[in-house]
Amino acid sequence: MLRPLELAIALRFVRSREAGLFVSFVTWASLIGVALGVAALITILSVMNGFEAESRQRLLSLSGHATVYRTDGAAFDGAALADAARKVPGVTGAAPVIEQQALFIHGEEMAPATLRGIDVDREDSVTALSSVLSGAQLSDLTAGDDRLFLGRALAFQLHVVPGEEVTLLLPTVDPDGALAPRLRTFHVVGLFEAGLQEHDATLAIGTLADVAAFAETHGATALRLRFADIYAAPGGARHLAAGWKGFGVRDWTEENASYFRAVRLEKTMMALILLLVVAVAVFNIVAMLVMVVRAKRTDIAILRTLGLSPGGIVRIFLGQGLLIGWSGAFGGVVLGTALATHVDPVASFLQRLLGFEIFDSNVYYITQIPSLLKPWDVCAIALIAMLLTLLATIYPARRAAATHPAEALRYE
Repeated sequence: MLRPLELAIALRFVRSREAGLFVSFVTWASLIGVALGVAALITILSVMNGFEAESRQRLLSLSGHATVYRTDGAAFDGAALADAARKVPGVTGAAPVIEQQALFIHGEEMAPATLRGIDVDREDSVTALSSVLSGAQLSDLTAGDDRLFLGRALAFQLHVVPGEEVTLLLPTVDPDGALAPRLRTFHVVGLFEAGLQEHDATLAIGTLADVAAFAETHGATALRLRFADIYAAPGGARHLAAGWKGFGVRDWTEENASYFRAVRLEKTMMALILLLVVAVAVFNIVAMLVMVVRAKRTDIAILRTLGLSPGGIVRIFLGQGLLIGWSGAFGGVVLGTALATHVDPVASFLQRLLGFEIFDSNVYYITQIPSLLKPWDVCAIALIAMLLTLLATIYPARRAAATHPAEALRYE
């Protein structure tokens, strides 16, 4: 624990100009380096958190938080199961669904895609399909009319526009094992654009009844669920499926596991790289304190002859290093928090100043820089910076305590 006298001496050493201009320069460079490193780390991680949240929202915009399905692949009464699931605490939405892989044909263009049948009355409780439709409404899908919504990228690939027809080919086999493909014509009544290739280029949506009739199944093949807490979905879905015999479950962390694993790895590597900036600034603190120790040998010897213990000398130089490092960490937290919470206005200002667009709306789905500041990230970064600073001051402080008063004062 730093005592008041030792703190006062540490402050005097920080403000002292006797060590020379170069030491003062290194001191300020160390403080600014720690501040910039901490601020950059907070800002970059907040932006990456924002992109992760935005991507997760887009990934889940056309799928539920969890999917319950029959392990034997058989169809079931989706409406009855959806009503039962809605009564479970934590479940905010449930909707039956059926999916089939089919070949979409329009003129000379062909593309494989997923044909999804939905319950129009329940779909809005699970997905955000209504919000991504373009030039159409969810009520435009009516059972028995063979109508479809196509992803915009899929429609572009097929050269089809709303109002035209597409032919779907479903590969099947007859009881004898021979190929017996089914063909059916559907009317395109609208397009959707979720902002991800996983949906826009590979998905078409119709009514549950029409898709079931085309696939010759007798009900839904899966039940999609939405939870009040997205992070409670994996456990909640498994608890729910455990009470239904013959059902399995997939949640959003499994369906997009490779993507979120890549995001976590990228965040970890970026954090380690940016921590090197803080580490360089911390090494500057070590160099600065070593130079101060050499310049203050006489002062240290006088303090020792006045009765100050070696432990007191250690605490003085620990205090000096921590004042510099922790001031930089505090300044970095303030600057990083300000940048993270105003990253989009700052980016817009830089775009106007430099005359270029960071995210071209003709290329990117996300045209603004999202940012999600997490208090835990800020605390962790500040604590790591403070810990590195503390470790950096140990060697110079111990070296100062090892100064022999007689040797230091021999030629004074």
